[in-house]
Amino acid sequence: MPVNRNALIRYRTIDSCLQNRRRKWTLDDLIDACSDAIYEYQGINTGVSRRTIQADIEMMRSNKLGYEAPIIVVDKKYYTYEDKNYSITNIPLNQQDMQVLSEVSDLLKQFKGFNHFSDLNEMVIKLEDKIYTQKTHSVPVVDFEKNDNLKGLEWIEVIRKFIVAKKTMCVTYQSFKAREASTFCFSPYLLKEYRNRWFVLGLSHQRHAPLLTLALDRIQDITAHEDEYRENTTIDLATYYNDVLGVTKSPGQRDVEVVFWIDNKNAPYVITKPLHHTQKQLSEDADGIIFSIRVIPNFELERELLGFGSKLKVLGPRILVKQIKEQLRKTLENYSLHTHVITSE
Repeated sequence: MPVNRNALIRYRTIDSCLQNRRRKWTLDDLIDACSDAIYEYQGINTGVSRRTIQADIEMMRSNKLGYEAPIIVVDKKYYTYEDKNYSITNIPLNQQDMQVLSEVSDLLKQFKGFNHFSDLNEMVIKLEDKIYTQKTHSVPVVDFEKNDNLKGLEWIEVIRKFIVAKKTMCVTYQSFKAREASTFCFSPYLLKEYRNRWFVLGLSHQRHAPLLTLALDRIQDITAHEDEYRENTTIDLATYYNDVLGVTKSPGQRDVEVVFWIDNKNAPYVITKPLHHTQKQLSEDADGIIFSIRVIPNFELERELLGFGSKLKVLGPRILVKQIKEQLRKTLENYSLHTHVITSE
């Protein structure tokens, strides 16, 4: 059965709402969410009728689109999925979906090779591989890095909408260091990915609060808040993370030249995949190569350098050399002072 774009947007929006079990969804809530989504994606501001959403729910419950969504009503008022793990995005692709994906893939392939669209190359490869495996019922021929247990991904689209609409979020957040969660108003500016983890950069509305980078996997809840959105007027979002490895950064920090030596066997890995875009080769001898990068020292930098073990030696700055030495000393203590006995039956 053909599905028009507006209907598909509504189905996906209803699905997204019902997956969010942190909130109870009335029919009016679903109508508002679908109206907002139609306006965002289509620019149509006429709203969505009650009858339309009721028909959408019945369509999703049926097998006409292959969904057979287990939508139930709790307390004669609130809509939810009976199966908390259900999503229409988990069902196999039908023939119409495959046709749409093929058309999208053909369109994107036209832009391959253009510098402005270089970011699309990986996306096109993923899409083509997905179409191939669905059509041939075979295993994928490209295995991309992924983490199926990654938490927080459900917040990406939620936060993106707040950023685009320039609206304030009310965030319930608990860092790894905090004993309990806290709730505060937050103006989001930028979503950032680093090594398969997602973060959002923005401004907390707490008094004198600095810019914050929140890990999405530590967010417990997000709701809209009427507090006035605070526009970014201080930083260039396009370059904010250019002087760091990872996402850990505080206002006022300055980058430094980090110099390190790496042995000949491992140098090719650093040459072909630089630690940072500022990486330079300074000198070379019979045993290895000396490189430099210009970054703000942080936790992610230390972890990256320590990952090479004895194959890499940090030469400067002195404060970083001292910190690396301290980390290595503690590592040796873990092996010499603490004995963990592993038994097996």
